[in-house]
Amino acid sequence: MSKHVIEDAMRCLQCRTPMCTKGCPVATPIREAIRLLLDSRIAEAGQMLFENNPLSLVCCHVCPQENQCEGHCVLGRKGSPVQISAIEEYISDYYLNIHKPHVSRRTRGKVAIVGSGPAGLTIAFLLSQRDFDVTIFEANDQIGGILRYGIPEFRLPRRVLDRLMDALFASGVRIRPNTAIGTTLTVDDLFRDGYRAIFLGTGVWRPSPLNIQGESLGHVHYAIEYLRNPGVYRLGKTVAVIGAGNVAMDVARTAFRHGADEVYVIARRGAESLAARDIELQFAKIDGAEIITFKEPVRFVDEGVILADTRIEHDDQGNQRVVRVAGTEALFPADSVIIAVGQGPRAVIVSSTTGIEVTDRGLVAVDESGRTSRAGVFASGDVVTGAKTVVEAVRRSKKVAAAMEEYVESLKA
Repeated sequence: MSKHVIEDAMRCLQCRTPMCTKGCPVATPIREAIRLLLDSRIAEAGQMLFENNPLSLVCCHVCPQENQCEGHCVLGRKGSPVQISAIEEYISDYYLNIHKPHVSRRTRGKVAIVGSGPAGLTIAFLLSQRDFDVTIFEANDQIGGILRYGIPEFRLPRRVLDRLMDALFASGVRIRPNTAIGTTLTVDDLFRDGYRAIFLGTGVWRPSPLNIQGESLGHVHYAIEYLRNPGVYRLGKTVAVIGAGNVAMDVARTAFRHGADEVYVIARRGAESLAARDIELQFAKIDGAEIITFKEPVRFVDEGVILADTRIEHDDQGNQRVVRVAGTEALFPADSVIIAVGQGPRAVIVSSTTGIEVTDRGLVAVDESGRTSRAGVFASGDVVTGAKTVVEAVRRSKKVAAAMEEYVESLKA
């Protein structure tokens, strides 16, 4: 690992205009971090990465680097780009071992963080560094949100999240696990108890149904629920996964690790149009998944799922649409079927709180700085944008943290 990191770091051209940084949503100072690493100043490199992105160690595991930093590396134009993710992981992992966080003096007012996914964690780190009195309210028993309960261990080791939790505790952040805001406690209760600003980062945990016959049968499951705790499911030996995005690949790979012999990923479009990252698709195939294209479910039955053929049609403007081919319905035998076609937000907080507007998709409506329609309430992450990348949640949340700071300060004027 160390040899690979050093050799790749030495390949960096130290470009005057680093395209890798331009390709990163949070403008990670990659060139500078690599230079510090090679100058034996790894602690400084780690501090630089952490201050720019508190979730640096997470992002190096789960970011689509091929479209961002590594995809913009000039060396990749004619060969292999610098493996920035491996370098960032090495530096960030080292830094968390020696990191001594600033302990918040809690002098600038109470702030509530509802949800501890990527957005909530980012804002908790940033505001505690700025001496706010931060409390995280997490509905589950561990922090991390989608990072812990939606991304498999083999892609993001849980120890990474545990170390971030330790860093939060060390900085003075309070964490209330098993506390869902919108049920026993509400947003109004938080304001009553002295919180000056409230951040909503509750993610998207409501599975998107297909709304077809048989969806309530006992062998049909939803991906976001399955990934939360796959060990409690008994899927059998043959599993069909409906959908072809990154979550579907995570489900397929997880199913193999929990006893499945055969896993089939069912896609409505062709192989060239799959939504999953190419690297995730390749890993799913390596693990044994078979990709079946141009099929879609018609209904679920006890023996599996009825699939029909599909084809792509084009209208006069060149737009594509998927069309079912009549008369092609046939049984696809499967012990279990897992639906992985997306998810949306749950409405617990919004339904229990007045003054928070939502979009026609049920997402929380905000301005460019994360302000909701209710004063003092801010939001970011997937509950605002729908399911996006971790680094996109970090990018938006950095702006929201600044807006929250400005808002609390305005209350003192």
